Amino acid sequence: MSDDVLSIIPTDAGWQPDRAAADRAFVMVERLTPGVVDGVDVEIDMTWHDAVTAVDCGDNLERIGCPLCRASIDTEWWGDLLEAHCGDGFATLATRTPCCGGATTLDALDYDWPCGFARFEIAVWNPERFWFDDAELAAVAEALGHAVRQVRARV
Repeated sequence: MSDDVLSIIPTDAGWQPDRAAADRAFVMVERLTPGVVDGVDVEIDMTWHDAVTAVDCGDNLERIGCPLCRASIDTEWWGDLLEAHCGDGFATLATRTPCCGGATTLDALDYDWPCGFARFEIAVWNPERFWFDDAELAAVAEALGHAVRQVRARV
């Protein structure tokens, strides 16, 4: 059986909130998330990562595009990159694309489904909802004190 994970992350990959802001955002996510799925409570995790970590969409990933030459980037390249950094995170997001060899950053690649990078994450496991809408994301961002984005993964 696979799981769906809806993650909320700051738009700045290296930014982390203080505990009070994180707790406010967590409470807001709890309020916006239906509490029961098939009789089981929804699990919500809050994580501070030691280094910038990939928050990818898992099996939802359909395509990655190069922002420089617009070519499609092989998802195997992405998978190898994630595997190489799964233990220690990313010291930098700077990269050279495999298609044209151009210099860019990993967060500038065109992911179809959204992917991101973060040192802080609130993850809702198997939510009853698909995405948070713009108003809900704005409420979480206000509680956190920083702009946020969302990533939905199938793992």
